[in-house]
Amino acid sequence: MSGTRTDEASLAEPWLPRRALVVGLARSGLAAAGALARRGVEVVAADRSSDVDLGRLGDLGVELRLGTEEEAMLEGVDLVVKSPGVPAESPVVAAARSRDVPIWSEVELGYRLLPTGSRLIGVTGTNGKTTTTELLGTILRTAGRPVEVAGNVGRALTDAAEVASEGSWIVCELSSFQLEDVHTLACDVAVLLNLEPDHLDRHGSFDAYRAAKLRIFERARAKVVPRGFGAEGIEFSADDPLPAEPLIPGRHNRENAAAATAAARAAGVSDDAIARALATFPGVPHRLELIRELDGVRWVNDSKATNTAAARRGIAAYDAPLRLILGGSLKGEDFGSFARELPENIRSVYLIGAASDELATALDHARRTYVRAGDLATAVGRAAVDAEPGDVVLLSPACASYDQFANFEERGDTFRHLVEVLA
Repeated sequence: MSGTRTDEASLAEPWLPRRALVVGLARSGLAAAGALARRGVEVVAADRSSDVDLGRLGDLGVELRLGTEEEAMLEGVDLVVKSPGVPAESPVVAAARSRDVPIWSEVELGYRLLPTGSRLIGVTGTNGKTTTTELLGTILRTAGRPVEVAGNVGRALTDAAEVASEGSWIVCELSSFQLEDVHTLACDVAVLLNLEPDHLDRHGSFDAYRAAKLRIFERARAKVVPRGFGAEGIEFSADDPLPAEPLIPGRHNRENAAAATAAARAAGVSDDAIARALATFPGVPHRLELIRELDGVRWVNDSKATNTAAARRGIAAYDAPLRLILGGSLKGEDFGSFARELPENIRSVYLIGAASDELATALDHARRTYVRAGDLATAVGRAAVDAEPGDVVLLSPACASYDQFANFEERGDTFRHLVEVLA
């Protein structure tokens, strides 16, 4: 049975629809459906997969449609909320657009639900989003500010809106997929870290990907941009003087720290608080995460490097001899220049997953040797045999994970387990 919208909800939030369709029931879709249902909105929740953990949606009176995506689901719907994993070309989304039914991303809904007086810092870019978002959360906590970290990292923005107090700071990681369908979202501080080709399989072109990313600046009150990017805003670069040197390694992380510093200053945070946070922030899981050192060999999990630009940054963080694990699912990138520019300190390369053929072709043209390991367990086993004291074994795949894993987190966790059980 569907829920019935209450007069109280209607009076409190007059913009709420009578009936909404939530498409895609991963983390953000579940959050959106629950938030709407709790406010008395009739909710239809749909996902192509029938294997979805629905939590308490059924208890909230949400009408569930699993394993299907039919235009008939739009009957009587005033709003479609689209999860970031659902492409714009999805049949039901395209049908909604043709009927002029409003389409919102989950972050648009979450933004509208934020408590009075809360302030939003949005972070986007091709690489470094999670690290910078979590670092900004740490900086604000160090400064004594009430803060929630949300978006493409941690909890959905809609969930953060449910627990945030009036006057809270919300630091939100925003992907290009989440920014596709925003309409009123306005950041107090909007941060663009960088822009390099990514998700071309979804967006179709770099121009479309770039346009989605730049939507973060619409209605923003302060803009933080890379030096030389060519856009108006507060500029930053890896060479900026900082209140303290960051604990996390790599030039790319110094650049992330510079962006976070600029954003924190724009939010009125003192350099003293920024310095204390920079000097103690340990980084995030799956991004240059040191798993262990065994017999003089360091094992590093960089599973979040899901494109060549991110993998380049991970590789550049080390001068030591590297044993590099590459591969996964394809995202439409050309591996040619990446293979040609691999540094000489890479002693061996182990290829895994669906991208192995494309990577092998690029490495052949670059006259670089490699091992076709096939899967992560085999790659770890081969690297354990080959590595010598002083080496770093680096999982920095330059690819997405969806061929063999549910997501990059599962890939990184699997790597961690494989390394922890090495004798």
